[in-house]
Amino acid sequence: MIPRTAPPLTPSRWASGHLFWSQFRNELIKLFGKRRTYIGFGAFLLAQNAVILLFRFGHATRGLKRQLEGGGYPVEQYLTSLTIATQVVLPIAFLLLPLYAALVGGDLVAKEAEEGTLRMVLARPISRVRLLGVKWLAGAFFSVCLSLSLGVFGLALALPWFPFGGLFALRLESGGGFSVFSTGDGLWRFAAAHLLLATKTVTVMGLGFVFSCFNMKPAAATILALTILFANAVLMNIPWFSEYQGWFLTHHLDTWKLILEQQVPWSEMGESLSLLVGYNLTFFVIGATTFQLRDIKS
Repeated sequence: MIPRTAPPLTPSRWASGHLFWSQFRNELIKLFGKRRTYIGFGAFLLAQNAVILLFRFGHATRGLKRQLEGGGYPVEQYLTSLTIATQVVLPIAFLLLPLYAALVGGDLVAKEAEEGTLRMVLARPISRVRLLGVKWLAGAFFSVCLSLSLGVFGLALALPWFPFGGLFALRLESGGGFSVFSTGDGLWRFAAAHLLLATKTVTVMGLGFVFSCFNMKPAAATILALTILFANAVLMNIPWFSEYQGWFLTHHLDTWKLILEQQVPWSEMGESLSLLVGYNLTFFVIGATTFQLRDIKS
């Protein structure tokens, strides 16, 4: 009896896979070949460096010291580079990160349509959905790099001024509170927080991407995405709407902060992450449907 073997890879299937990776590579080259792609990285470096220097040479650490002393924790053990890098990332992830993620998402399709290069791309035998899928993946790759750079820059800039040690995570939202972790536990939570932060960046990029698929300028797509985000944030923070927080997109975008809780609410985190996956799929379907109906070649 001759054993069954897997069917050989046909040339057409191999060529299709090779074409996909070739297109993905070309999208990355186009994306990272633009100067404006690096604005976010430069802004992170400048903002984080400025805030860390204020912590080091100003009086900003007084509040952290009072919290540590009030809880009975040694200041020298928890006023560390991990602590400062974590405190720096909170306001930047709220304000600057969505700005540059939406900027790139709004550029992905609308910029090429504005410059007229999209018609040349669509003249080739490739479906519009596949083209959008490759562009979205390139945007997602950028979003992950942007999120991880926030943690790498923060820790690298804080290390020369503060010792390496435990993590003291002070929450800035209403209600306050803090969490304290040993060096090893704090390091993996710091890394995991930035990996989870990538889900926020990818979702914001996807929101800009869906507007980019409409017939509008890149700046308009970016502004619309940011308007929705900040309107969500404003409504979510109104005290009378506290019982509706689960309905706001920004509530689920902040799920990365849960990894910094002393006891991680895994079920709540899983629920928010699953909803973010749904948001991203919805954004892509709306964008692909709109783009499919557009007359670009005329």
